[in-house]
Amino acid sequence: MNALYRPGPMEYIPSFINRKHGTEDIEYDLPAMEEYLAETYGITVYQEQVMLLSQKLANFTKGEADVLRKAMGKKQISVLDKMKPKFVEQAAANGHDAEKLEKIWKDWEAFASYAFNKSHSTCYAWIAYQTAYLKAHYPAEYMASVLSNNMNDIKSVSFFMEECKRMGLPVFGPDLNESYLKFSVNDEGAVRFGMAAVKGVGASAVRAIIKERKENGNYTSIFDLAKRVDLRAANKKSFDSLIKAGAFDSFLDTHRAQYFHTDEKGLTFLERAMKFGSKYQENENSAQVSMFGEASTIQFPEPDIPECETWGTMELLSQEKEVIGIYISAHPLDDFKNEMIFCNATLRHFKDDISKYVGVNLSFAGIISDVQHRVSKAGKGWAMFTIEDYSDSNEFRIFGEDYLKFKHFLVPNSFLFVRSTIQPGWTNKEGVTGEPRLKFTDFKLLHDIMDELCKKITIKIQLQEIKEDTILNLETILKNNPGKQSLNFTIWDAKEKIEVSLPSRNTKIHISNKLLATLKSQEINFKLN
Repeated sequence: MNALYRPGPMEYIPSFINRKHGTEDIEYDLPAMEEYLAETYGITVYQEQVMLLSQKLANFTKGEADVLRKAMGKKQISVLDKMKPKFVEQAAANGHDAEKLEKIWKDWEAFASYAFNKSHSTCYAWIAYQTAYLKAHYPAEYMASVLSNNMNDIKSVSFFMEECKRMGLPVFGPDLNESYLKFSVNDEGAVRFGMAAVKGVGASAVRAIIKERKENGNYTSIFDLAKRVDLRAANKKSFDSLIKAGAFDSFLDTHRAQYFHTDEKGLTFLERAMKFGSKYQENENSAQVSMFGEASTIQFPEPDIPECETWGTMELLSQEKEVIGIYISAHPLDDFKNEMIFCNATLRHFKDDISKYVGVNLSFAGIISDVQHRVSKAGKGWAMFTIEDYSDSNEFRIFGEDYLKFKHFLVPNSFLFVRSTIQPGWTNKEGVTGEPRLKFTDFKLLHDIMDELCKKITIKIQLQEIKEDTILNLETILKNNPGKQSLNFTIWDAKEKIEVSLPSRNTKIHISNKLLATLKSQEINFKLN
């Protein structure tokens, strides 16, 4: 598979498969080629086969065969032009058909520049087998290793995090009492983020935290941490980043916002906690060198934990992304999963060749992460803005009337639903057509989509589930959500394979996320239109 899946050889994959399964005859250009091509069903796959056949058919020496391999691999046309007559003449002298020899040489030239050697391909296949085995039988350990090897490349980390999600493998953020330097697997079999993967956290700080934890057990609070860890290695900057990443969340008596709450002197709670820890450690060290040890009896009061509001979801996630590069505990768009069903595209569509979408209306949604309003030399306003969704981010530009019409939507951290059309590029006087253009046709806030775009909800009920208590429960839910949107029912019988659609003539409801959450919690199936 490794050797075949390359430009040139890949043209023969259908034949290779058919010949392997006996649905296509195995043919050889010359009977003498069977010795070296039998294992690959008559198809030249490996460089070694070219070398061995050149020796057998045309009496090339091993040295000449290797020169041929190198010349084909590096497309050294002058060398190949010299070797071809020799190959044809010497092979013809051995009784082989000259026309067939011309075809063989042409085939070799076409495929050999990309061909694998068999030994190389075997090593790749062996590694592929090993990694596939590990991924199948030790998925958490395997993905933790892959993430650790790529933790300095946030795009790769995002890619492999998505793979973990696809595999149903939970990935938790960093934690002082569970995380190590790199990604690891906890006792529950989940992948745990490595503390060194957090921006602003040096390896020396992580090693100091882990060393003390291994020697004296888990940390119980910020004060316990400040008293025990080496504060010369683990400094305020490291703690700032770890807090934002959620590594202190296991301290249940404090939340993230409290650490950054300032007192009347302008000191944050974290700074006061670290000063407390520093004094405690100085006292402990001085007591150890004292002849009498009186200093060890000094008690330092722990600073008061300030009362303040917790961060909102958006603030918490933006801080998390600042230090990790991606959202870990949740995604800002999680609150809009119902609204996202009205999209027919993602931002990945715009990374693709958009010429294939000319004339297509693309609707997508996301969060604005960056906006730059500009003014052209002609004095006209325009903007560059970046939108992020679950899978990607993309920078867009908006000009002219579109900018004037929609600029009030271009605010950082706003959640948008965007409609657009891919239009053909302009054709100049010479008849040359430029790149396709993106035309924005509508912007809406994601918060408003359910009311503006959702026309009806269809509740799907299996025939066997229609009982009095089910109907009464459903009636209560729907009566508590009166509105202007249509209600439909679909009754279906799996056994008879019959489905009946029943529109509600009198009942109109308000389709809200609260209603949909209630239906989901009651395991009632529905579809939005």
